[in-house]
Amino acid sequence: MEEASFPVVGVLIAVLSSFINGSTFVLQKKGILRARKSGGVYLADCVWWCGTLAMVVGQIGNFVAYNAAPAVVVTPLGALGVLFGAVLAAWVLQEHLNLIGKLGCALCCCGSVVLIIHSPKSENVTSSAELEERLMDPVFLVYISVVILLLILLIGWLSPAHGKSNIMVYVGICSLLGSFTVPSSKGLGLAAQEAFSGMPASDSRALYLFLGLLGVLVVSILIQFTFINKALESFSSSMFEAIYYVTFTTCVILASAILFKEWTALGIVDCLGILCGFITVSVGVALLRISQDATLTWGQTKAKNE
Repeated sequence: MEEASFPVVGVLIAVLSSFINGSTFVLQKKGILRARKSGGVYLADCVWWCGTLAMVVGQIGNFVAYNAAPAVVVTPLGALGVLFGAVLAAWVLQEHLNLIGKLGCALCCCGSVVLIIHSPKSENVTSSAELEERLMDPVFLVYISVVILLLILLIGWLSPAHGKSNIMVYVGICSLLGSFTVPSSKGLGLAAQEAFSGMPASDSRALYLFLGLLGVLVVSILIQFTFINKALESFSSSMFEAIYYVTFTTCVILASAILFKEWTALGIVDCLGILCGFITVSVGVALLRISQDATLTWGQTKAKNE
């Protein structure tokens, strides 16, 4: 019996994409600071556009990697982007995390990897009709309704009032939108295959599904993009990236588990692993918040003394 070869190409692409993704927030933050210093807008800054282009290239790389290697191998490698982003931020932006912040960043990465490894794996969906049936499942519809209500609350009320003072507001908005972007991305390929296959019997419904998923994906990405830049205007890029990676990954795992009814396959070991990963992540986020508060206090004290 021939052993399956290790997906070297997929892993290499995933690693490269992680490094590219790790540079996006740093470059965008640098562009924002340059524009603020010159009195212009960051949309006209070339460094900000380099970060935006890096985000596009990184996401394309992720898509290729997921098709060249198993998700259980590719997804944990995303933590490399967080670590690389922290190093790059210290060099480019002089954002030096203290010891507590560095420990929090490491715990966030380790906890996220544990969550990904022990999370339930998606069942195969072979047709757009099956995907449509999953999307119309009452449990998934209730979950999406709760997500929409939370987004309305965060965007309409908490963001204007507390967005610039509490990093979790912007992180929550961007992460909850992952409940739409990832299922839409997974379903687009399947719907497109049937919608443009030239078979009249399935063209119509598959085409409507494709257009619907594409619309949801575009709107979700645009809203995410807007609030990512709002977060970078007020907070450290390395801190935002670490917390965002954790919460986004958690929301995606939860949405996929509900959509594909994956919780039914969870064993005791995986449940304990998810619990340990969640505790580790929570401690990491708490340490990052403590680090942020300590840095702000030190900066205010220094400004008063000067």
